[in-house]
This record gives sequence, C-alpha cells and structure tokens, in this order.
Amino acid sequence: MAKIIVPDRVAKIVKLDTNEFDVPAANTVEDALVAVCEQVDALKAHFFHPNGEFKNHFMLVINDEHGSLSQSVASDSTVEILLATSGGIDLTPAELSKEEVERYSRHLLLPNVGRKGQGRLKAARVLIIGTGGLGSPIALYLAAAGVGTLGLIDFDVVEESNLQRQIVHGHTTIGELKVESAKTRLLDINKHLNIQTHTCALSPDNAFDIIADYDLVIDGSDNFATRYLVNDACVLLEKPLVSGSIHQFDGQISVFNHDGGPCYRCVFPESPPAELAPNCSAGGVIGVLPGVVGTIQATEAVKILLDMGESLAGKLLRFDALGMNFRSVKVKKDPHCKACASKEAIKQFTYTPQTCSDSSSELTMLTEHNYIQTTDLAHMMQDPAMMQDSVLLDVRDMQELEICVLPEVINIPLGELEDQLFRLDKSQTHYIICLAGRRAERAADLMLKHGFSKVYVLREGMVGWTRDIDNSMPIY
Repeated sequence: MAKIIVPDRVAKIVKLDTNEFDVPAANTVEDALVAVCEQVDALKAHFFHPNGEFKNHFMLVINDEHGSLSQSVASDSTVEILLATSGGIDLTPAELSKEEVERYSRHLLLPNVGRKGQGRLKAARVLIIGTGGLGSPIALYLAAAGVGTLGLIDFDVVEESNLQRQIVHGHTTIGELKVESAKTRLLDINKHLNIQTHTCALSPDNAFDIIADYDLVIDGSDNFATRYLVNDACVLLEKPLVSGSIHQFDGQISVFNHDGGPCYRCVFPESPPAELAPNCSAGGVIGVLPGVVGTIQATEAVKILLDMGESLAGKLLRFDALGMNFRSVKVKKDPHCKACASKEAIKQFTYTPQTCSDSSSELTMLTEHNYIQTTDLAHMMQDPAMMQDSVLLDVRDMQELEICVLPEVINIPLGELEDQLFRLDKSQTHYIICLAGRRAERAADLMLKHGFSKVYVLREGMVGWTRDIDNSMPIY
C-alpha cells in the first residue's frame, strides 16, 4: 500500500487531522494523487489547475528521490509532495530562445545576472495584488524584465479617474476589467509572458489557494483588510512579500517574511482607525508617486528572484516626494507576533473590509430617520420655500469641493467640525454631504450628540448625486 504525504501547510489550510494517506492500488504517482484527492476533495484545488495540470510549485519525492507524475509506484512506495520554503526561492533556470537572448541582452551583460539569472526570471511566478496605481509600474517593469509568469488579481474595471496614475491602462480600455486591460498591455510589451488573471477580490476563501501557486507576492492593494490577508497567507505558505503603500505625497516600501525578517503584522500589528486611513479616492495621491514606489517594489522582486544584493527585509523605506528624500527605518521581527510567531492562529483570523472613514460601530445616535435620498433633496432645492431655515453642510476637505459641489453649501471638514459647531444654528435643519456618505454619517452622529435635532445625511453623498441627479458633474 503506497503512502502519500502532503505538505503540512496544505494540511493545515484544509484542516486535516493527518497529512499522510494510504493508497491501496495505483500504477503511477499521478494515479495515487488523484486517489488522495478523491478521499479529500478540497485537496484537488491545491494540487491541480482547473485543466487538470499539476501545479508546478510542488516537488515530488518518491522514496527520497526526485520523481515525476508518470513514475510508477510500488505498494511500499512513499510519495512526498514538497512545497518550497522561504529560506530562498529555488528556481531552476529556464532555457532562453535566440529571440529572448537578444531581447534581454542588457541583462545578460550584467555579471550578476547573465543567462542563468535571466533563466531564473523566466522560470519565476510572481503574483501582483491589484492592477491600479502600484500594480501598473510593477507589472510593466516585471513584464519588460522577463519574469515568465505574472499573476494579476483585481475585480475592478478601468475608469477615467484611474488614468492619472494607473499607467498600464488607457482610454481605449475604459470599462474593461483591469486584469484584462493590463494583460493586453503587458503582452504588447513582452509576447513571451505567461499571464494568469484572477478576476476577483482577494478573500479568506481564495487567498491561500491563489498565493500558493506563486513564488513571490507583491502587494499593491489599497486597503488594510487585504494587506493583512496577503501577509497572513504569505506567512502560512512561506512566501516572500514585497509590500508598498502610498498616500498623497508619501510612500512606504518593505519586504516581509523573507530572509529571517519580520512580517507585516510584526511592524503594524493592527490597522489604524478609519479616520487615519483614507484611500486615494478621498485623500488623493500625486500621480507620479505610485510610479516611484511601484518601481522600487519591482526592483526588490527582481533582486529576490535573482538572489542578489540586499533586500528591504528588516527595513522600512519611506519616501517623501515633496522633500524628495528617502529614509530607511530598521524594523524587527516580533517574537510575540500573532501571525508569524504562531502560524496556527492565522486560521482563526477574520478580515473586515474597511471603507474610507468607516466607523459605523461608533454611530450611536444616528437612525434610519436621519437620512434623505438624493431625489428628495433635489426636489426640495428646486423650491426656495422648502429650503428656508435649512443648511447644506459639506464635511469633505476643501480640495474635494473643487471637483464637485452642490450650490450654496457651507464647508466644514469633518476633522474640524466639533471645534466649529458654534458656527451652526441648532434651530436650523442641516443636510450633511460627503463623497459617499460615511463621513456625513459621523458628522450627523456628532451633531446629534451635541443637541442638534434636525440633522439628515445625504444617502450615498456626491456619488449618489452625480449618478441620480446630475451626471454631467465630475466625480472622483
């Protein structure tokens, strides 16, 4: 009876009591693996692609020797499925065609790269989380550099407002899925690539399976729930993670879970409160910033794949675009980290998506009565008598009003509202406006706590207004 041993990490994800299986009769290793997957159906997605092809990030060891799927197995054979560890990326250099040698000649001339190094890049499988501001330069440069397989994960479509910074997309692809738009552009840069697209949002249900199929992960996401999920999956699967983040004029870059360095949770154990974590829709970002940060991320990825130079593991690189300076901060592995110090705990984690300024748990005074629909407010604004003793209060930052704003609003940014309440008359009715409603909810709740009784939130804010009332008005 042959014995099949699956990786501990896979067994933990599938929540198996054991990682060893007995197979009564099998002619080949492939037959034995299929038999195991029939015993535990959840294993099939870990070991095989949907087309039935065996996933090549696993190595097969038959009786302590490197084996193959077609190899025959005896009744006393032991087949172990090995998964690479993070002590380094074990890449067997791929062969280069004459055309590829000519294409990558500037790489081949580098003494630390050469044919072997370029072959390693061709053999590598890199997953890019997000095809937006950071994902664009990352994908463009890794494609040009010849990283053989690029995985792209994104659920969104290309919009006009993306083009200010998401340079992998263009006007001709507005409305298309971002992963498909990016794939077309990348294949135009390098026809030798294998591009795998994942049109979905990363979630606890798919993150571990998707990430397991790659050698290295680059995070270009724009929310903390995804960043922690990516980190935890990389910790559990022992994958190096190149992380980058941007806000307005500042950027941060590091390499986590690599070369004995910390993971993301070691450095940032918990996400900041919502009011300190606006996304680029509300907080803005200078268009060239993701180019700088994303290019550094791509550089770190290439260095790790080539096993050369000194990575940012153990360091957090900070970039200030306005001051044009870089600062490197040493970061340490936390021996009590709830992710990398106890991988078993990762299976118990929950990941709650957080929207810009989302703090619904703090809203203690607001009720369904305190909302107004866009169509109702538009109707009232057409009749001055109905708006008598009423105030339109916009709690966005002043810069946001330069893009779209309703007439005759009073602007008090949410962060200043509590100190500015003396400017408002409690006897008047206040209709509160922001981009999508979240900040307006917090403002309304604050005002209700301070004795304002006639307070109403414009449901869905300016996003709803431009959709339902005035679609000629720009939105962001």
